[in-house]
Formats: sequence, structure tokens, C-alpha cells
Amino acid sequence: MAKKIQKIKNLRSPRGMHDILPQEQDWWDKVRKEVDNVANYYNFSRIDTPLLEYSDVFEKSLGETSDIVEKQMFVLRSGSGDRLVLRPEGTAAIVRAYIQHGLSHLGQPLKLFYLGPMFRKERPQAGRFRQFHQAGFEIIGGQDDPIYDAQIILATFKLLERLKIRNLSLHINSIGCRVCRPNYRKKLTEYYKPLSAKLCKDCRRRVKQNPLRLLDCKEESCQPYKAEAPIILDSLCVNCNRHLKHVLEFLEELGLSYKLDNYLVRGLDYYNKTVFEFFTESADQGGKAFDFAIASGGRYDYLMDMFGARQSAAVGSAVGLERVIEVMKGTDVGLGLRKKPKAFFIHIGDLAKKRSLTLIEELRSAGVAVLESLGKDSLAAQLRLANKTGSDYALIFGQKEAFEDSIIIRDLKNSVQETVPLKKLVNEVKKRLR
Repeated sequence: MAKKIQKIKNLRSPRGMHDILPQEQDWWDKVRKEVDNVANYYNFSRIDTPLLEYSDVFEKSLGETSDIVEKQMFVLRSGSGDRLVLRPEGTAAIVRAYIQHGLSHLGQPLKLFYLGPMFRKERPQAGRFRQFHQAGFEIIGGQDDPIYDAQIILATFKLLERLKIRNLSLHINSIGCRVCRPNYRKKLTEYYKPLSAKLCKDCRRRVKQNPLRLLDCKEESCQPYKAEAPIILDSLCVNCNRHLKHVLEFLEELGLSYKLDNYLVRGLDYYNKTVFEFFTESADQGGKAFDFAIASGGRYDYLMDMFGARQSAAVGSAVGLERVIEVMKGTDVGLGLRKKPKAFFIHIGDLAKKRSLTLIEELRSAGVAVLESLGKDSLAAQLRLANKTGSDYALIFGQKEAFEDSIIIRDLKNSVQETVPLKKLVNEVKKRLR
């Protein structure tokens, strides 16, 4: 007796991960196309890194007390015992590739961009997934010239603008450098220490381990204390102050409005000086408006140094693609894609079916979009499918037409049809699909 096949218990995608179905692909194609357009316009070259990296790549660069390293990395062991992780973000992996392949020998600064999936063990919620996609722009090498910060912000803004994201708000801050940040961290710790018992669980830990992250807390109970916390602008050294001033001047020259956000920080250790986020207005299930972060970035001049390479200036950004698409769908802008007219090839009978493949290839070679369902023999079934796919014309090829070297072209909107010789098929179809 044949063994009974057991049903798969969890016949669904893992929690926090999602399928991108055929009906979603137009949105993703639009985003990918605009990322390429912006990258080409501003001369960014594409780089792709593996989905798996050695854990050191992120543990050394993101910081052991960052949420990503502490809670969110998917860790696995290789057969030889190596500790690997699914990449949780793109920048550290790109800098690893930059060092490994000696990309510093190319013209500097090097402008790179990427697009692909990232993985974090986060609590799934609106716009936040465990497998998600990011596109990012990076300028690596050269000097820490503030004009590069402005160029990264501009490229990110242009991408969001081309995707018709409305009500954009740019928040910007400086988190200082190795010279001035320790003094600010000390001030922050002194302010928060007496309040420790009133803080949320994560913030009580951050007071000791990573005080800057206190300013990133979203818990309601911590907001009144954050509002009274010392601001870093009062502690910036001359160099960081000058750098921020020049970045803001470049943004003003570009006509990009911004909000100086004293409490904007990044949760990763490799950032210094400029940090920024782009927000757009969204609405919760009750219709209440709130700011929705869709892109962020900043300067990371110390990341090379963390990997043991020579210190080199760098700045970059990342755009959350699921979040962008969610916002795009919530507007009345739409995709802005023109529907391409389509023809559906219908066969009737064995002889017609046999000759169909050659005729369809002839049409496709001429640039005609042709759909078919050669596995179906019923005329009614094929016509139903032609209507379901939104085809404009049906090309009906039966036994009679096969003997007479002709074909019927039927307009599916008004059912008007015409028989034409096969030798004129390509020209006649192209004429109608213009």
C-alpha cells in the first residue's frame, strides 16, 4: 500500500516574510526602474553583496549594544562551524567588499548603489518585515567634504520624488565625532541616570550601554524625559559644527527644505557627524495622521577603521522599499504606467495548434506582445482567458484558416473581426496595437 502523503503543517510563508505576487510586480518594477534611473543620472555604479556574511562584519561595525546585533540578526552555522548571518543592512557588507577587493584603487570617491533583501528578527508590523528590501546610495573614499552629504541627500530625495511620494519632510542632525561625542554621552548619562527607574526596560539598559539610543526611544512613557534631555548641538566641536553648517548651506542652495532635529540619532556605532531621515505623512487604522520614516542615512567615516583598514570618509543612505510601496499605494498617484496593448493567440484543432508556435514566435520577434494558452483546446475557454488577461485582440487560427493561410483578428471590445492573410499578420496586428 502506498504511503499516505502527509499535508505540510505550515503551508505559509514564515512570520514577518512575504511573497511578492504577480499583481504586485508592477509596483516593484516601477521602484527598481526609478532606482536605476537615479543611480545612472548621478553616476552611481551597482554593487551586489551576498545574502550571507560572516557575523563579524556586522558585530564589529554595528556595535554589540545595537538592537540589530543584540536581538535582530538571523545567525546560522556553516558545516565547518563558521558563524554566518543573513545580512541585516547593506552598508557594512559593501564596505567589506570595498576593502576585500581593493576598490580604493579606483577613482575616489567611489559612488555605489545597491538594491536587495535584508533580514532582521523584528516584531512584524505595518511597513516592517523580517525580510525586507532596501535600495541605497553610498559615496566612499575621498575627503569628508560636506558636499557629499548633500549629494547623498539629493539622490535620495530625487528617488522619492520620482516615485511621487508626497509631503516629504527631511530631518537632519549631527551626532558629532570621536572628539566631541564622548563629552555629550557623559552629559546624557548624567541627565538620565537619576531618571532610570522611570524609564522603559530598554532605556534602563541604554543608560549604561548606549546612551545615544535613549533619544531614539519611541515609548510614550519616555517622551517627556527625552524632551528635556541635553542636545548635542551644544557639545559639537568646531570641526563638526562647521561640517553641519556647510551641509545645511548646500541643502539651502539646492532648495531642499529641512528640519533641524536635535533628537535624531542612528542606532549603529559606525555613524558620525551628519545623520538624516526622510518622513512622509501616513495614517493609522483610525485615520490619525503620523510621520512615517521611509529613508535614512548619514556619514560613517570610522567604518573602515573598525574593519582594520585605513580610515576613509564615507556617507550613504537607505530607502525602505516596502514602506515606499505602501505609501505609493495609499495615494491616488498610481503607477503612471501606460497599459501596453496585447493580443491573445487562439488555436482550434490539431493542425492549427501545430503551426501556432511558429506564428507566435514570428509575432514576438517583431515586438508584438502575444499571450496564449496552447494547452487549452476549447475556443470558449481560450476566449474567456483572453478577456481575463485584458487582451485587446484575439488572433483566431482554426483548421480552415490553417488550410487557407489566413487568420481572424477579432477586436475584443466590440467583437468586430476581419480575416487577413498570414503574410500580412505582423503588419496588421502592429497597426492595431499602436
